Amino acid sequence: MSSRFDPVKQFLQMIAVERNAAKPTLEAYGRDLADLADTLQVTASGLLALAEPDLARYFTLLSERGLSAATTQRKRSAIRQFYRFCVAENLAGADPSRKIAAAKKGLSLPKVLSRSEVDSLIAACAEKNPHQAVRLECLIEMAYASGMRISELIGLKLDAVQRDPAYLIIRGKGGVERLVPLNPSARAAIREYLEIRQAFLPAGDKNNPFLFASRGADGHLTRRRVGQLLDEAALNAGIDPARVSPHVLRHAFATHLLEGGADLRTVQTLLGHADISTTQIYTHVAGERLREVVESHHPLAKGRTG
Repeated sequence: MSSRFDPVKQFLQMIAVERNAAKPTLEAYGRDLADLADTLQVTASGLLALAEPDLARYFTLLSERGLSAATTQRKRSAIRQFYRFCVAENLAGADPSRKIAAAKKGLSLPKVLSRSEVDSLIAACAEKNPHQAVRLECLIEMAYASGMRISELIGLKLDAVQRDPAYLIIRGKGGVERLVPLNPSARAAIREYLEIRQAFLPAGDKNNPFLFASRGADGHLTRRRVGQLLDEAALNAGIDPARVSPHVLRHAFATHLLEGGADLRTVQTLLGHADISTTQIYTHVAGERLREVVESHHPLAKGRTG
């Protein structure tokens, strides 16, 4: 990509400043636009020369990759916003994305783990070396107890937990603050982790502010590394790693709350969803799981035999 003129960089700067977009959002938009440029073999500035047939060909190629409707729709949104920005800033004379059809999006139920599988995942942490085991158990316990997004969890500051709080104040998407709970099990895991946290501090960096400090460039664990650690724990627990991710722990938090009788508005607040329709997906998951329990265990579920 040209270092002299980069409309993608300008677009990302705009949504960061004017829309207060979170870092994961910026990274996702950057990846989506880079994928467009790489697939069509143009530079960032070359994106401005694309026409409607070029974008139509790109989305045909996406379909051939077998991407989900949700992923395709996200890429479509990033591309539409990019070209609208370019037209508004007089970087492009026309918007080639305006006729891109929206991907048909059915009801996609989130993956979720059972309570026993979460327990098995936590138990499997012991397979790692002692320090890593304590850290990973703390990560899983906190994610499952609070429903935090992985970006919120890895970016959590050390001073947020030093007084053994029952709740954390989290700044989520759009800078909106919310309270998230920490149950006794998560609080115990945090206390144990704090005793060995110094083992993960970068050399000479005694003032690292992050709870989950790391020697990496970010100063804290990355989403990618957490995903790798969860994959390893899943294998050790006898769970398909494809069913386990940081976001799946968030799904489990929400679904198990609803199964336990929590109301939808409470779960919406705890997850930090701006729109309750986003939260309603979990009612389908909880309902489906309850139906499976009834069909598996109710004496009349398999029909009368007398």
